[in-house]
Amino acid sequence: MLKKLLIANRGEIAVRIIRAAKDLGIATVAVHSVADAEALHVQLADEAVDIGPPAPKKSYLNAEALLKAAKDTGCDSVHPGYGFLAENASFSDAVAAAGLVFVGPSGDAIRLMGDKVAARSAAAAAGVPVVPGSAGRVDSIEEAREILLETGFPVMIKAAAGGGGRGIRIANTLAEFEQAFPQARAEALAAFGDGGLYMEKVIGKARHIEVQVLGDGNDAIHCYERECSLQRRRQKVWEEAPSKALSERQREDLCASAVSLARAVGYSGAGTVEYLYDDAAERFYFIEMNTRIQVEHPVTEAITGIDLVAEMLRIAGGEPLRIKQRDVAIKGHAIEVRLNAEDPARDFAPFPGQISDLRIPGGPGVRFDSMLYPGYQVPPFYDSLLAKLIVHGETREAAIARLVRALTELQVGGLKTTKPLFLALAADPTVQEGDVHTRWLEGWLSENAAKLAG
Repeated sequence: MLKKLLIANRGEIAVRIIRAAKDLGIATVAVHSVADAEALHVQLADEAVDIGPPAPKKSYLNAEALLKAAKDTGCDSVHPGYGFLAENASFSDAVAAAGLVFVGPSGDAIRLMGDKVAARSAAAAAGVPVVPGSAGRVDSIEEAREILLETGFPVMIKAAAGGGGRGIRIANTLAEFEQAFPQARAEALAAFGDGGLYMEKVIGKARHIEVQVLGDGNDAIHCYERECSLQRRRQKVWEEAPSKALSERQREDLCASAVSLARAVGYSGAGTVEYLYDDAAERFYFIEMNTRIQVEHPVTEAITGIDLVAEMLRIAGGEPLRIKQRDVAIKGHAIEVRLNAEDPARDFAPFPGQISDLRIPGGPGVRFDSMLYPGYQVPPFYDSLLAKLIVHGETREAAIARLVRALTELQVGGLKTTKPLFLALAADPTVQEGDVHTRWLEGWLSENAAKLAG
Protein backbone atom coordinates (compact mmCIF):
# COMPACT_ATOMS: atom_id res chain seq x y z
CA MET A 1 0.00 0.00 0.00
CA LEU A 2 1.08 3.54 -0.67
CA LYS A 3 2.42 5.45 2.33
CA LYS A 4 2.38 9.12 1.38
CA LEU A 5 0.46 10.72 -1.48
CA LEU A 6 0.87 14.06 -3.20
CA ILE A 7 -2.38 15.35 -4.72
CA ALA A 8 -1.47 17.26 -7.88
CA ASN A 9 -4.74 19.16 -8.07
CA ARG A 10 -7.08 21.55 -6.27
CA GLY A 11 -10.76 22.10 -5.49
CA GLU A 12 -13.34 19.46 -4.72
CA ILE A 13 -11.43 16.62 -6.39
CA ALA A 14 -8.37 17.29 -4.20
CA VAL A 15 -10.64 17.14 -1.13
CA ARG A 16 -12.17 13.91 -2.42
CA ILE A 17 -8.77 12.26 -2.92
CA ILE A 18 -7.51 13.38 0.49
CA ARG A 19 -10.51 11.79 2.19
CA ALA A 20 -10.10 8.49 0.34
CA ALA A 21 -6.40 8.38 1.13
CA LYS A 22 -6.97 9.05 4.83
CA ASP A 23 -9.57 6.28 4.94
CA LEU A 24 -6.78 3.94 3.80
CA GLY A 25 -4.21 5.31 6.25
CA ILE A 26 -2.19 7.10 3.56
CA ALA A 27 -0.58 10.41 4.54
CA THR A 28 -1.46 13.31 2.25
CA VAL A 29 0.35 16.33 0.84
CA ALA A 30 -1.59 19.12 -0.83
CA VAL A 31 -0.12 21.53 -3.33
CA HIS A 32 -1.48 25.01 -3.86
CA SER A 33 -0.93 28.22 -5.76
CA VAL A 34 -0.67 31.52 -3.92
CA ALA A 35 -4.36 32.08 -4.71
CA ASP A 36 -5.32 28.78 -3.02
CA ALA A 37 -3.36 29.21 0.21
CA GLU A 38 -6.59 29.14 2.25
CA ALA A 39 -8.35 26.47 0.20
CA LEU A 40 -10.13 23.57 1.90
CA HIS A 41 -7.85 20.90 0.42
CA VAL A 42 -4.88 22.72 1.95
CA GLN A 43 -6.56 22.71 5.35
CA LEU A 44 -7.48 19.01 5.23
CA ALA A 45 -4.17 17.56 4.04
CA ASP A 46 -1.45 16.51 6.47
CA GLU A 47 1.02 18.84 4.75
CA ALA A 48 0.84 21.54 2.09
CA VAL A 49 3.35 23.01 -0.33
CA ASP A 50 3.18 26.34 -2.16
CA ILE A 51 4.00 25.64 -5.82
CA GLY A 52 3.75 29.10 -7.36
CA PRO A 53 1.65 31.98 -8.67
CA PRO A 54 -2.08 31.76 -9.44
CA ALA A 55 -1.66 31.13 -13.18
CA PRO A 56 -2.03 27.35 -13.74
CA LYS A 57 1.00 27.21 -16.04
CA LYS A 58 3.13 28.45 -13.17
CA SER A 59 1.62 26.19 -10.51
CA TYR A 60 -0.74 23.28 -11.15
CA LEU A 61 0.64 22.66 -14.64
CA ASN A 62 4.26 23.01 -13.51
CA ALA A 63 5.42 19.40 -13.50
CA GLU A 64 8.85 20.29 -12.16
CA ALA A 65 7.37 22.09 -9.14
CA LEU A 66 4.98 19.21 -8.46
CA LEU A 67 7.74 16.60 -8.54
CA LYS A 68 9.95 18.72 -6.31
CA ALA A 69 7.13 19.05 -3.80
CA ALA A 70 6.64 15.28 -3.83
CA LYS A 71 10.34 14.59 -3.32
CA ASP A 72 10.82 17.27 -0.65
CA THR A 73 7.95 15.89 1.44
CA GLY A 74 8.92 12.22 1.07
CA CYS A 75 5.94 11.14 -1.01
CA ASP A 76 5.96 7.79 -2.76
CA SER A 77 3.03 8.55 -5.09
CA VAL A 78 1.13 11.23 -6.99
CA HIS A 79 -2.60 11.38 -7.75
CA PRO A 80 -3.43 13.81 -10.59
CA GLY A 81 -7.22 13.98 -10.08
CA TYR A 82 -8.91 15.22 -13.25
CA GLY A 83 -7.97 18.16 -15.46
CA PHE A 84 -4.56 19.84 -15.31
CA LEU A 85 -1.98 17.05 -15.83
CA ALA A 86 -4.28 14.07 -15.25
CA GLU A 87 -4.14 12.89 -18.87
CA ASN A 88 -0.64 14.09 -19.65
CA ALA A 89 1.45 11.11 -20.71
CA SER A 90 4.72 12.98 -20.21
CA PHE A 91 3.77 13.77 -16.62
CA SER A 92 2.96 10.13 -15.94
CA ASP A 93 6.34 9.21 -17.40
CA ALA A 94 8.11 11.88 -15.33
CA VAL A 95 6.48 10.66 -12.10
CA ALA A 96 7.65 7.11 -12.82
CA ALA A 97 11.14 8.32 -13.81
CA ALA A 98 11.38 10.12 -10.46
CA GLY A 99 10.83 6.80 -8.68
CA LEU A 100 7.25 7.63 -7.68
CA VAL A 101 3.95 5.87 -8.36
CA PHE A 102 1.52 7.61 -10.69
CA VAL A 103 -2.01 6.82 -9.53
CA GLY A 104 -3.44 6.05 -12.92
CA PRO A 105 -2.45 4.37 -16.17
CA SER A 106 1.03 4.33 -17.68
CA GLY A 107 2.23 7.07 -19.96
CA ASP A 108 1.95 4.66 -22.88
CA ALA A 109 -1.72 3.92 -22.12
CA ILE A 110 -2.51 7.61 -21.75
CA ARG A 111 -0.69 8.34 -25.00
CA LEU A 112 -2.61 5.62 -26.84
CA MET A 113 -6.07 6.48 -25.55
CA GLY A 114 -5.45 10.22 -25.36
CA ASP A 115 -4.91 10.39 -29.09
CA LYS A 116 -8.48 10.13 -30.31
CA VAL A 117 -7.44 8.63 -33.64
CA ALA A 118 -5.27 5.93 -32.03
CA ALA A 119 -8.06 5.26 -29.53
CA ARG A 120 -10.55 4.72 -32.38
CA SER A 121 -8.17 2.23 -33.96
CA ALA A 122 -7.65 0.41 -30.65
CA ALA A 123 -11.41 0.26 -30.08
CA ALA A 124 -12.05 -1.10 -33.56
CA ALA A 125 -9.34 -3.73 -33.05
CA ALA A 126 -11.03 -4.77 -29.79
CA GLY A 127 -14.32 -5.22 -31.60
CA VAL A 128 -15.92 -2.04 -30.25
CA PRO A 129 -18.13 -0.24 -32.80
CA VAL A 130 -16.91 3.25 -33.75
CA VAL A 131 -18.69 6.20 -35.34
CA PRO A 132 -18.24 6.25 -39.15
CA GLY A 133 -15.45 8.64 -40.03
CA SER A 134 -11.77 8.96 -40.83
CA ALA A 135 -9.59 5.91 -40.22
CA GLY A 136 -6.72 8.09 -39.01
CA ARG A 137 -5.63 11.69 -38.74
CA VAL A 138 -6.74 13.96 -41.54
CA ASP A 139 -3.72 15.93 -42.70
CA SER A 140 -5.24 18.10 -45.40
CA ILE A 141 -8.55 19.56 -46.47
CA GLU A 142 -8.21 17.68 -49.75
CA GLU A 143 -8.11 14.36 -47.86
CA ALA A 144 -11.02 15.54 -45.74
CA ARG A 145 -13.18 16.11 -48.82
CA GLU A 146 -12.68 12.47 -49.79
CA ILE A 147 -13.87 11.30 -46.37
CA LEU A 148 -17.00 13.41 -46.74
CA LEU A 149 -18.11 11.07 -49.52
CA GLU A 150 -18.51 8.37 -46.84
CA THR A 151 -19.76 10.37 -43.87
CA GLY A 152 -21.95 12.92 -45.62
CA PHE A 153 -23.36 15.87 -43.69
CA PRO A 154 -23.59 16.85 -40.93
CA VAL A 155 -20.01 15.99 -40.00
CA MET A 156 -17.98 16.71 -36.90
CA ILE A 157 -14.34 17.83 -37.06
CA LYS A 158 -12.52 17.00 -33.83
CA ALA A 159 -9.09 17.55 -32.33
CA ALA A 160 -7.12 14.31 -32.15
CA ALA A 161 -5.68 15.34 -28.78
CA GLY A 162 -8.85 17.11 -27.66
CA GLY A 163 -11.01 17.27 -24.59
CA GLY A 164 -13.42 19.57 -22.80
CA GLY A 165 -15.32 20.37 -25.97
CA ARG A 166 -12.46 22.32 -27.56
CA GLY A 167 -11.20 21.88 -31.10
CA ILE A 168 -14.60 20.71 -32.32
CA ARG A 169 -16.65 22.04 -35.22
CA ILE A 170 -19.85 20.78 -36.87
CA ALA A 171 -20.41 21.45 -40.56
CA ASN A 172 -23.74 21.02 -42.34
CA THR A 173 -22.60 22.04 -45.81
CA LEU A 174 -19.41 22.02 -47.85
CA ALA A 175 -19.08 25.78 -47.44
CA GLU A 176 -19.29 25.46 -43.65
CA PHE A 177 -16.78 22.63 -43.76
CA GLU A 178 -14.23 24.62 -45.77
CA GLN A 179 -14.41 27.35 -43.11
CA ALA A 180 -14.55 25.09 -40.04
CA PHE A 181 -11.62 22.81 -40.89
CA PRO A 182 -8.84 25.43 -40.50
CA GLN A 183 -10.62 26.92 -37.49
CA ALA A 184 -10.66 23.56 -35.70
CA ARG A 185 -6.98 22.99 -36.53
CA ALA A 186 -5.97 26.41 -35.14
CA GLU A 187 -8.02 25.90 -31.96
CA ALA A 188 -6.61 22.41 -31.41
CA LEU A 189 -3.06 23.66 -31.83
CA ALA A 190 -3.62 26.52 -29.39
CA ALA A 191 -5.40 24.39 -26.79
CA PHE A 192 -3.38 21.16 -26.93
CA GLY A 193 -0.17 21.97 -28.82
CA ASP A 194 -1.32 19.46 -31.45
CA GLY A 195 -3.25 20.54 -34.53
CA GLY A 196 -4.15 16.99 -35.56
CA LEU A 197 -7.78 16.43 -36.59
CA TYR A 198 -10.12 13.58 -37.41
CA MET A 199 -13.70 13.41 -38.62
CA GLU A 200 -16.87 11.66 -37.51
CA LYS A 201 -20.40 11.48 -38.84
CA VAL A 202 -22.83 13.38 -36.61
CA ILE A 203 -25.37 11.03 -35.04
CA GLY A 204 -28.69 12.85 -34.83
CA LYS A 205 -30.26 13.12 -31.37
CA ALA A 206 -27.56 10.96 -29.82
CA ARG A 207 -27.30 10.23 -26.13
CA HIS A 208 -23.93 10.40 -24.36
CA ILE A 209 -23.47 7.21 -22.36
CA GLU A 210 -20.21 6.18 -20.71
CA VAL A 211 -19.00 3.07 -18.91
CA GLN A 212 -16.87 3.16 -15.77
CA VAL A 213 -14.03 0.62 -15.80
CA LEU A 214 -11.43 -0.46 -13.27
CA GLY A 215 -8.28 -2.29 -14.32
CA ASP A 216 -5.09 -3.52 -12.71
CA GLY A 217 -3.08 -3.95 -15.91
CA ASN A 218 -3.98 -7.61 -16.19
CA ASP A 219 -7.72 -7.70 -15.76
CA ALA A 220 -10.59 -5.24 -15.88
CA ILE A 221 -14.21 -4.95 -14.77
CA HIS A 222 -16.99 -2.46 -15.39
CA CYS A 223 -19.11 -0.62 -12.84
CA TYR A 224 -22.00 -0.05 -15.24
CA GLU A 225 -22.86 3.07 -17.15
CA ARG A 226 -23.69 6.73 -16.66
CA GLU A 227 -25.76 8.93 -18.93
CA CYS A 228 -24.43 12.44 -19.52
CA SER A 229 -26.68 13.72 -22.31
CA LEU A 230 -27.59 17.02 -20.65
CA GLN A 231 -24.75 19.18 -21.94
CA ARG A 232 -24.12 22.86 -22.59
CA ARG A 233 -21.47 23.68 -25.17
CA ARG A 234 -20.41 20.03 -25.00
CA GLN A 235 -19.81 20.34 -21.26
CA LYS A 236 -21.76 17.97 -19.01
CA VAL A 237 -24.00 19.63 -16.42
CA TRP A 238 -26.22 16.75 -15.17
CA GLU A 239 -25.21 13.08 -14.99
CA GLU A 240 -27.08 10.02 -13.84
CA ALA A 241 -26.76 6.28 -13.47
CA PRO A 242 -27.99 3.97 -14.79
CA SER A 243 -29.23 5.18 -18.18
CA LYS A 244 -32.97 4.97 -18.70
CA ALA A 245 -32.43 4.42 -22.43
CA LEU A 246 -30.86 0.96 -22.29
CA SER A 247 -32.43 -2.45 -22.10
CA GLU A 248 -30.67 -5.06 -20.01
CA ARG A 249 -29.27 -6.69 -23.15
CA GLN A 250 -27.98 -3.36 -24.48
CA ARG A 251 -26.45 -2.58 -21.09
CA GLU A 252 -24.71 -5.94 -21.05
CA ASP A 253 -23.30 -5.46 -24.57
CA LEU A 254 -22.19 -1.89 -23.92
CA CYS A 255 -20.38 -2.69 -20.68
CA ALA A 256 -18.78 -5.82 -22.13
CA SER A 257 -17.33 -3.77 -24.99
CA ALA A 258 -15.79 -1.31 -22.53
CA VAL A 259 -14.15 -4.13 -20.59
CA SER A 260 -12.81 -5.61 -23.84
CA LEU A 261 -11.13 -2.32 -24.67
CA ALA A 262 -9.69 -1.88 -21.16
CA ARG A 263 -8.23 -5.39 -21.25
CA ALA A 264 -6.88 -4.92 -24.77
CA VAL A 265 -4.80 -1.89 -23.75
CA GLY A 266 -3.72 -3.33 -20.36
CA TYR A 267 -5.50 -0.54 -18.52
CA SER A 268 -4.61 0.22 -14.90
CA GLY A 269 -6.71 2.39 -12.60
CA ALA A 270 -10.10 4.01 -13.07
CA GLY A 271 -11.12 4.99 -16.59
CA THR A 272 -14.20 5.82 -18.59
CA VAL A 273 -15.13 4.56 -22.04
CA GLU A 274 -17.48 7.04 -23.71
CA TYR A 275 -20.08 6.29 -26.35
CA LEU A 276 -22.74 7.93 -28.45
CA TYR A 277 -26.01 6.01 -28.36
CA ASP A 278 -28.30 6.35 -31.37
CA ASP A 279 -31.81 6.10 -29.91
CA ALA A 280 -33.48 5.61 -33.27
CA ALA A 281 -31.20 2.79 -34.43
CA GLU A 282 -30.59 1.44 -30.89
CA ARG A 283 -26.84 1.31 -31.60
CA PHE A 284 -23.88 2.58 -29.65
CA TYR A 285 -20.57 3.89 -30.99
CA PHE A 286 -17.24 4.41 -29.20
CA ILE A 287 -16.02 8.03 -29.16
CA GLU A 288 -13.15 8.16 -26.65
CA MET A 289 -11.64 6.89 -23.42
CA ASN A 290 -10.85 9.17 -20.50
CA THR A 291 -7.79 7.85 -18.69
CA ARG A 292 -8.57 9.37 -15.29
CA ILE A 293 -11.22 9.63 -12.62
CA GLN A 294 -14.25 11.53 -13.94
CA VAL A 295 -16.05 14.49 -12.40
CA GLU A 296 -19.21 12.39 -12.38
CA HIS A 297 -17.75 9.30 -10.70
CA PRO A 298 -19.91 9.71 -7.54
CA VAL A 299 -23.09 8.57 -9.32
CA THR A 300 -21.40 5.25 -10.06
CA GLU A 301 -20.27 5.02 -6.44
CA ALA A 302 -23.85 5.67 -5.32
CA ILE A 303 -25.40 2.83 -7.35
CA THR A 304 -22.61 0.26 -6.80
CA GLY A 305 -21.25 1.09 -3.33
CA ILE A 306 -17.69 1.04 -4.69
CA ASP A 307 -15.22 3.77 -3.65
CA LEU A 308 -13.53 4.29 -7.01
CA VAL A 309 -10.79 6.57 -5.70
CA ALA A 310 -9.88 4.10 -2.97
CA GLU A 311 -9.69 1.33 -5.55
CA MET A 312 -7.38 3.50 -7.68
CA LEU A 313 -5.07 3.89 -4.68
CA ARG A 314 -5.11 0.18 -3.93
CA ILE A 315 -4.30 -0.72 -7.53
CA ALA A 316 -1.52 1.86 -7.69
CA GLY A 317 -0.12 0.34 -4.50
CA GLY A 318 0.28 -3.00 -6.25
CA GLU A 319 -2.90 -4.80 -5.26
CA PRO A 320 -4.74 -6.79 -7.93
CA LEU A 321 -8.40 -6.04 -8.50
CA ARG A 322 -10.27 -6.96 -5.34
CA ILE A 323 -13.70 -6.79 -6.95
CA LYS A 324 -15.06 -9.49 -9.22
CA GLN A 325 -17.55 -8.62 -11.95
CA ARG A 326 -20.17 -10.85 -10.37
CA ASP A 327 -20.01 -8.72 -7.22
CA VAL A 328 -20.93 -5.45 -9.00
CA ALA A 329 -24.65 -4.74 -9.07
CA ILE A 330 -26.87 -1.71 -9.64
CA LYS A 331 -28.88 -0.51 -6.68
CA GLY A 332 -31.34 2.31 -7.28
CA HIS A 333 -30.72 5.47 -9.30
CA ALA A 334 -28.32 8.38 -8.78
CA ILE A 335 -28.09 11.90 -10.20
CA GLU A 336 -25.26 14.42 -10.01
CA VAL A 337 -25.48 18.13 -10.83
CA ARG A 338 -22.48 20.44 -11.09
CA LEU A 339 -22.76 23.60 -9.02
CA ASN A 340 -20.72 26.25 -10.80
CA ALA A 341 -19.94 29.86 -9.85
CA GLU A 342 -21.84 31.14 -12.88
CA ASP A 343 -24.93 33.28 -13.42
CA PRO A 344 -27.30 31.25 -15.62
CA ALA A 345 -29.51 34.31 -16.14
CA ARG A 346 -26.59 36.13 -17.81
CA ASP A 347 -25.49 33.42 -20.25
CA PHE A 348 -23.56 31.63 -17.49
CA ALA A 349 -21.12 34.48 -16.89
CA PRO A 350 -18.42 33.56 -14.31
CA PHE A 351 -19.20 34.81 -10.80
CA PRO A 352 -16.23 34.48 -8.44
CA GLY A 353 -16.54 36.02 -4.98
CA GLN A 354 -16.67 35.32 -1.26
CA ILE A 355 -18.94 32.75 0.37
CA SER A 356 -20.95 34.81 2.87
CA ASP A 357 -22.93 31.86 4.23
CA LEU A 358 -23.37 28.21 3.41
CA ARG A 359 -26.08 25.64 4.07
CA ILE A 360 -25.22 22.14 2.87
CA PRO A 361 -28.09 19.73 2.21
CA GLY A 362 -28.18 16.41 4.02
CA GLY A 363 -30.38 13.48 4.89
CA PRO A 364 -30.68 10.02 3.34
CA GLY A 365 -29.26 9.62 -0.12
CA VAL A 366 -27.61 13.05 -0.32
CA ARG A 367 -23.90 13.71 -0.89
CA PHE A 368 -22.21 17.09 -1.38
CA ASP A 369 -18.63 17.08 -2.68
CA SER A 370 -17.22 20.59 -2.45
CA MET A 371 -14.37 22.90 -1.59
CA LEU A 372 -16.64 25.45 0.09
CA TYR A 373 -16.76 26.94 3.57
CA PRO A 374 -18.14 30.26 4.93
CA GLY A 375 -15.71 33.08 4.22
CA TYR A 376 -13.91 31.26 1.40
CA GLN A 377 -12.91 33.54 -1.45
CA VAL A 378 -13.53 31.79 -4.77
CA PRO A 379 -10.58 32.75 -7.01
CA PRO A 380 -11.13 33.86 -10.61
CA PHE A 381 -8.21 31.91 -12.06
CA TYR A 382 -9.64 28.40 -12.37
CA ASP A 383 -12.61 26.35 -13.51
CA SER A 384 -15.89 27.61 -12.05
CA LEU A 385 -16.89 24.26 -10.50
CA LEU A 386 -17.64 24.77 -6.81
CA ALA A 387 -19.33 21.55 -5.81
CA LYS A 388 -21.22 18.48 -6.92
CA LEU A 389 -24.59 17.55 -5.47
CA ILE A 390 -25.26 13.82 -5.71
CA VAL A 391 -28.55 12.19 -4.78
CA HIS A 392 -29.58 8.54 -4.69
CA GLY A 393 -33.03 6.97 -4.59
CA GLU A 394 -34.72 3.64 -5.15
CA THR A 395 -36.03 4.84 -8.52
CA ARG A 396 -35.24 7.64 -10.97
CA GLU A 397 -38.43 9.44 -9.92
CA ALA A 398 -37.38 9.22 -6.27
CA ALA A 399 -33.91 10.53 -7.13
CA ILE A 400 -35.36 13.56 -8.94
CA ALA A 401 -37.63 14.31 -5.98
CA ARG A 402 -34.66 14.05 -3.63
CA LEU A 403 -32.63 16.32 -5.92
CA VAL A 404 -35.31 19.03 -5.69
CA ARG A 405 -35.43 18.70 -1.91
CA ALA A 406 -31.63 18.91 -1.63
CA LEU A 407 -31.39 21.89 -4.00
CA THR A 408 -34.06 23.69 -1.97
CA GLU A 409 -32.01 23.14 1.18
CA LEU A 410 -28.76 24.27 -0.45
CA GLN A 411 -27.81 27.90 0.13
CA VAL A 412 -24.57 29.50 -1.10
CA GLY A 413 -24.52 33.15 -0.09
CA GLY A 414 -22.42 35.77 -1.85
CA LEU A 415 -22.36 34.13 -5.29
CA LYS A 416 -24.56 33.43 -8.26
CA THR A 417 -24.59 29.69 -9.00
CA THR A 418 -26.18 27.25 -11.41
CA LYS A 419 -28.71 26.08 -8.81
CA PRO A 420 -31.67 27.72 -10.64
CA LEU A 421 -30.82 25.74 -13.78
CA PHE A 422 -31.16 22.42 -11.98
CA LEU A 423 -34.41 23.32 -10.25
CA ALA A 424 -35.85 24.29 -13.64
CA LEU A 425 -34.58 21.12 -15.32
CA ALA A 426 -35.91 18.89 -12.55
CA ALA A 427 -39.36 20.41 -13.10
CA ASP A 428 -39.29 19.93 -16.89
CA PRO A 429 -41.51 17.09 -18.17
CA THR A 430 -38.98 16.04 -20.84
CA VAL A 431 -36.21 15.69 -18.24
CA GLN A 432 -38.58 13.84 -15.94
CA GLU A 433 -39.26 11.39 -18.77
CA GLY A 434 -35.54 11.14 -19.57
CA ASP A 435 -36.24 11.82 -23.24
CA VAL A 436 -33.14 13.94 -23.92
CA HIS A 437 -30.11 13.96 -26.20
CA THR A 438 -26.80 15.82 -26.33
CA ARG A 439 -28.21 18.86 -28.14
CA TRP A 440 -31.50 19.05 -26.26
CA LEU A 441 -30.30 21.39 -23.50
CA GLU A 442 -29.03 24.04 -25.90
CA GLY A 443 -32.50 24.37 -27.39
CA TRP A 444 -34.13 24.32 -23.96
CA LEU A 445 -31.88 27.14 -22.74
CA SER A 446 -32.81 29.38 -25.66
CA GLU A 447 -36.49 28.97 -24.79
CA ASN A 448 -36.32 29.06 -20.99
CA ALA A 449 -33.88 31.83 -20.07
CA ALA A 450 -36.51 33.52 -17.88
CA LYS A 451 -36.65 30.47 -15.59
CA LEU A 452 -32.96 30.78 -14.68
CA ALA A 453 -33.02 33.97 -12.62
CA GLY A 454 -32.64 33.31 -8.93
